[in-house]
Amino acid sequence: MKCVSTRFGSFEIPNESIVTFPSGLLGFPEQQRYVILDHDTEAPFKWLQSVEEPALAFVILDPTTFHSDYHVDIPADAFAEIQCEKEDLALVVILTIPSDDPGRITANLRGPLLISHKTKLGKQLVLSEDFPTRHPLFPVSGSPSSEIAQASRPVECRV
Repeated sequence: MKCVSTRFGSFEIPNESIVTFPSGLLGFPEQQRYVILDHDTEAPFKWLQSVEEPALAFVILDPTTFHSDYHVDIPADAFAEIQCEKEDLALVVILTIPSDDPGRITANLRGPLLISHKTKLGKQLVLSEDFPTRHPLFPVSGSPSSEIAQASRPVECRV
């Protein structure tokens, strides 16, 4: 399948690499099909590129790379929707990178994405307000955002 991206141009992707979010993503319910791209294989960041909308792409990251205590309760209906078991699951978060200050990257810990490697189905969870939508990746010591980052409460991942 041919994919067109405003960031990466045109490229071919195998149909089996498409991840479908049956419920869409928050704010983008109509865009359901995406592909995960490695922009730089050395970096932990990946792109979730819409295969239907060339301008729609999200930077994603495994949250344990910057928040080792981040775990979520995954409801049984989420497993049912993406037809997978816990072992077959990837959990990633969407990042926001301010164009005027890329060092102030934040992660949406309230809306993580579950992706099944096996079924190629995904779902965005909406967690409680205890989880911030703008968790700083690189908090500055002594700043209010540093205190917020340190106050993030760990929870266990349960089925």
